[in-house]
Amino acid sequence: MDTKTTGIPYEIRWARTEEWIPAIRMIWQTFLRYEGKDYSEEGIRNFFNFITGGELYALFLKGEYPLMVALDMGMIIGAGSVRNGNHLSLLFVEEAYHHRGVGSMILGKLCTYLEKERGQHYMTVQAAPYAVDFYRKQGFRAICPEAEYRGIRVTPMRKNFE
Repeated sequence: MDTKTTGIPYEIRWARTEEWIPAIRMIWQTFLRYEGKDYSEEGIRNFFNFITGGELYALFLKGEYPLMVALDMGMIIGAGSVRNGNHLSLLFVEEAYHHRGVGSMILGKLCTYLEKERGQHYMTVQAAPYAVDFYRKQGFRAICPEAEYRGIRVTPMRKNFE
């Protein structure tokens, strides 16, 4: 990434195969710190199984679960993906990098990818309670009230590309 243009010295790009495990590790640790406290034991277990069960990794290897990462001097500090056409999945940023624009930059690149390369007109997300305000600031709006699925609390949200 060109830091002269953005002012932020982080590289943001598609993940390489060897970056999957470090990205998932960062996602899990960040989930436990910020979102796990809002979830039941069932929800925590289901989230862990979702990210480590092997299905996502197999989709990633086939190119069907593109994962974007943010790196600071080679260390993964953020990650986000899309699935099912235009659904944001697993947008997480390492705690020490919160409020530095990392999540916004990953999200912006994923939105551009969906709109310009995939022909999508909007993005959806199942926002965790901790992240609802972040997504509102990014132009998402709630399309349904908060709900719970298998112990995981989410607010369905949508952002239209204009």
